[in-house]
Amino acid sequence: MTSTPPLVVETLRGGRVESLHAVDAVVASSDGSIVAIHGDGGRGVFPRSSIKALQALPLVESGAADRFGFTTAHLALACSSHNGEPMHTQGAGEMLAAAGLSPTCLECGAQLPHHAGDHEALVRAGMPVTAIHNNCSGKHSGFLAFAVQQGFQPAGYVRFGHPVQKEIAGVLETVTGAVHGEDNYGIDGCSIPTYEIPLASLAGAYAKFAIGEDAGKVRSAAMLRLRDACMAHPEMVAGTGGFDTAIMQAMAGRVFTKTGAEGVFAVAIPELGLGAALKCRDGAGRAAEVACAFLVESLLEAAESELSQDELNALKRLANPVLKNRNRIEVGGLRMQA
Repeated sequence: MTSTPPLVVETLRGGRVESLHAVDAVVASSDGSIVAIHGDGGRGVFPRSSIKALQALPLVESGAADRFGFTTAHLALACSSHNGEPMHTQGAGEMLAAAGLSPTCLECGAQLPHHAGDHEALVRAGMPVTAIHNNCSGKHSGFLAFAVQQGFQPAGYVRFGHPVQKEIAGVLETVTGAVHGEDNYGIDGCSIPTYEIPLASLAGAYAKFAIGEDAGKVRSAAMLRLRDACMAHPEMVAGTGGFDTAIMQAMAGRVFTKTGAEGVFAVAIPELGLGAALKCRDGAGRAAEVACAFLVESLLEAAESELSQDELNALKRLANPVLKNRNRIEVGGLRMQA
């Protein structure tokens, strides 16, 4: 398929363009075909946290989620990059306790909660910031539950050669069709392996995820279960003020999105049977959010899928965020280049 130029996001100040952000994007169908390419669709990317919903597949497929009584909110948390709000840390703690473990087993590293108010509450209570506040603690709690289910030693579960990571790499390789091995891996922010794969492979994987179309009923069912959990509990996937939470709440079961560090996004649109993957070339996450909202709206409108006024307003708002300074004065914004 012929590629069109990359999507371009403008950052404005005083009505003038201050910065430009090029975004590569690929849209794929669940049948494996490529629907659209913007920019370099064959480029290699580290999916980072955008891959989390696929990393959670072994948790469901192994029976661990059922054995430990995980709710749909817990499953959404296993796919999350959360804010470290009380609902998130409580959920991760519940997952660990159900598996007979504690937060001390987490190997993702301590991280301050995203919102200053949550950090201040910890200070006032005399509570330390720990790994359970890490935005990846839900995913890691799922990894640990999977380790217990499989009889693996939990310690060291983040390492490249650990059975947990080997199992996950095998699943990702099957779902994306891209190699996940020693020659293309790096270490993610939460210390697990992350693999460089073609952007088109990430889009194709999320096209499968969109409708649960994959080899075998077990995997298909697991995909749909995780997809529906995230859509039912978008507040667990990011949290207050988070893009993924905002767009999934606004679209109410019509769209799944998952952000990744360095300007990566994965998208699934079930009603269209489409998946998409985006990568902002300069790693700007806020520009990737704008491109993601724009692409979702464009794909739905191109398919003549009806959008309510509330849905349309939400997508327009997410694609045109306002920038304010520390005095809360509006100083600019972001938008797609015409």
